[in-house]
Amino acid sequence: MDKKRKNPWSFISTKKIYDNPWIRIQEDQIVNPAGKPGIYGKVCFKSQAVGIIPVDAQGNTWLVGQHRYTLNEWSWEIPMGGSPLGEDCQKTALRELEEETGLTAGNLQQILYLHTSNSITDEEAYVFLASDLGQGVMSLEDTEHDLEVKKLPLSEAVKMAQNGQITDAISVAGLLHLALLADKYGIKYDG
Repeated sequence: MDKKRKNPWSFISTKKIYDNPWIRIQEDQIVNPAGKPGIYGKVCFKSQAVGIIPVDAQGNTWLVGQHRYTLNEWSWEIPMGGSPLGEDCQKTALRELEEETGLTAGNLQQILYLHTSNSITDEEAYVFLASDLGQGVMSLEDTEHDLEVKKLPLSEAVKMAQNGQITDAISVAGLLHLALLADKYGIKYDG
């Protein structure tokens, strides 16, 4: 990230188009890098995305599957949720892991930071590796009652990300990152 570069965009004003508990959509009046006036639509998230890749000592992980309303299709993903702005993302990660899978983690470390769709949103995402796993209690939200949990070798989850069975961007990025750097994180990975 090169923060020393000068911003070629000029901001003039903003107008709120839509607002709900999760997102705000705004339309900004701007001057673009070519010096011409224009508009820019922006989706502002009211939470940060938090993804968790739990891995046990045998090299297994857990995925969650659910029907995604926005896509009108089933989606396999790493456990994840939204961390309200101002809340510690690690706290959210531990809570979401237990809520969605029933697992607790004795060790949690951030392995990735990314932007999900930086041309139209300001959403930030954090991916954590969870290890030293124990059994907790699942506690699904109302929107997650169709959720399925699948335990499988990490190498199979990575193959699902490679062959298009997993399409969620945070899940794909997190799984491929972990596969490439498994040794660095001390993770058993037979891929």
